[in-house]
Amino acid sequence: MKIAVSGTHRTGKTTLVEKLKEALPDYVCINEAYYQLEEAGHLFSEIPTVEDYILQLEYSSKQIVNSGENVIFDRCPVDMLAYLHAIDDLEPANVQSLYQSVQNVMAELDLLVFIPIEEPDLIGCPESALPELRFQVNDILNDWIWDFDVEVIEVHGALLTRRDQVMKRMLIT
Repeated sequence: MKIAVSGTHRTGKTTLVEKLKEALPDYVCINEAYYQLEEAGHLFSEIPTVEDYILQLEYSSKQIVNSGENVIFDRCPVDMLAYLHAIDDLEPANVQSLYQSVQNVMAELDLLVFIPIEEPDLIGCPESALPELRFQVNDILNDWIWDFDVEVIEVHGALLTRRDQVMKRMLIT
């Protein structure tokens, strides 16, 4: 299976990916595009720009398209599209073009694991981590992810509960 874990920042995506990797040793985990690009020498703005998100979207798309089976992705292109929509008033034609591109890539996935911000917020977000942007992206993702041609599971609760929800969906006990 190709699985992507999606959500705004500071919702526990990376931690869930790590727990899934422990439970699924035959799977390869792919770090989010931001960190891979950073490791390759790309310098991102302190507050990411439209160009930063487009670069991550394109990189994430290539990762999914070029991957084999049994892969878990930390983030996916729809995350970057949601950030783009939240930070920039893109022209409708540009949004539609990017959305169509993301829709094609998302069809490559077998499962999308969505981690929304919970009430009460289990992780929290300091002012320096852009809490308004976090909530905006969460709302956009919650509106959009159901429209793609991929099965979605929304997970809630503590880390092990989230892991178990994914494992149950995969029919692994």
